[in-house]
Amino acid sequence: MRSYSLIAFAKINLYLEILGDRPDGYHELVMVMQSVDLADRIDLRANGTDTIRIYCNHPQVPNDNTNLAYQAAELMSQQFSDAFARYGAVDIAIHKQIPVGAGLAGGSANAAAVLVGLDMIWKLGLTQSEIQELAAQLGSDIPFCVSGGTALATGRGEKLATLPDLDHLYVVLAKYRGLWVATPWAYKMYRQIFSESYLRDPDDLESRLRQVHSGPMIAAIAQRDSRQIGQLLHNDLEKVVLPEYPKVARLREAFQRTATLGTMMSGSGPTVFALAESQAQAQQIKEQVGHAIADPDLELWVTKFNQCGLQVAEG
Repeated sequence: MRSYSLIAFAKINLYLEILGDRPDGYHELVMVMQSVDLADRIDLRANGTDTIRIYCNHPQVPNDNTNLAYQAAELMSQQFSDAFARYGAVDIAIHKQIPVGAGLAGGSANAAAVLVGLDMIWKLGLTQSEIQELAAQLGSDIPFCVSGGTALATGRGEKLATLPDLDHLYVVLAKYRGLWVATPWAYKMYRQIFSESYLRDPDDLESRLRQVHSGPMIAAIAQRDSRQIGQLLHNDLEKVVLPEYPKVARLREAFQRTATLGTMMSGSGPTVFALAESQAQAQQIKEQVGHAIADPDLELWVTKFNQCGLQVAEG
């Protein structure tokens, strides 16, 4: 039986702006996404049956067809029925390191790994763009998780433009273990409160996208200007999440009191991150925040930007 193991990396948002509504019910977004070294391991093994089986070592991750990784395998079996009939289904084992419900795209990264792993097991020879087209059917973050690195994402997040790699920055991530924020709730609340500010004319949307593409954040990334990147962090969803979740707001304030390049909530939260120029500085920030908020439910990690979304594991 053929088998592969893949490392699936988490992502953070360096920039998230909500432009308006889309005809499909989603929001028109412009985001800068960045892969980080914090990762899950996904083991895929052809099982010679017609049954997809999924396992995870984390009790809060479902082991059924509600799991995005399962849905990725199911989509592949439907799209490539001849390969499915020839090679059979797979056993999927997910070894979690990315926190669950954190706004770090852990589930999306797992699904991306399954798409790529099945392409290899079934010898399909798909291109990255072909895999990303499949990924877009499952979720907005999954196409980015296939490629990773640093990217500008538009549409509902599935349209990607590669940006220069940022592999020199460190990140401190912080999340309360028992706290989750539902992404649909965050976007719904934003629509209720701020929809009057939405851009509705297609020309206005296109003009705003051009402004961002040639704007300060993209320029700072191109110049690898760490301090400017930290100062330009932006997330519209903070406007609704922070008032509703004071623990997240206090966590962000604790980061602001340290020597960070910049701090922000990632995606719809509740993870908050801070940027640092060195591992030593990141470790110091982690210790300072851990001391300031002495809560056993708070988890902190030091990690680093990286240049890819997936890697085939060695051994």
